[in-house]
Amino acid sequence: MRLTKTDSGQAAFKERSPLFSTRQRATFILVDGKKTVEEILASTVGMGVTHQDLEYMVSQGFLTVIGDPAAALAAPPPAVSSVVPASAYPAGRSEQQRYKDAKPLATQLTAGLGLRGFRLNLSVESADGYEDLVKLFPKIQEAVGTKACRELEQALKG
Repeated sequence: MRLTKTDSGQAAFKERSPLFSTRQRATFILVDGKKTVEEILASTVGMGVTHQDLEYMVSQGFLTVIGDPAAALAAPPPAVSSVVPASAYPAGRSEQQRYKDAKPLATQLTAGLGLRGFRLNLSVESADGYEDLVKLFPKIQEAVGTKACRELEQALKG
């Protein structure tokens, strides 16, 4: 499914309407009528954009669905599983592969903390390699909880 901007959405964006959150403004910029909802969400995962953000912008009339509006945002994409099977990350992966798997997860977790996790999120985004993420893992775990960090832990250590 694809979304497009409405005239009222364009006007609200230009006027810096308080009805847009910062992450919704960033997401609004990406909507071009060509990208699918899944592509938009994948592009903004680091900012913590959710399916509900897109639903909100449609309900406010900022965005509209191209095609069949009945099927529009009826079923959100599957959520990231909080319990990852051990087989999801094969043994023997290099540190570079572990970093590649773990960085998006760490970014998503810390972005969801909002302002209270701003510095931690910046630290994650500036992490240059596997070792940097491993050093940040205890801080991330403390901030979001052990259960929320299971997938990240699997990506880093599994």
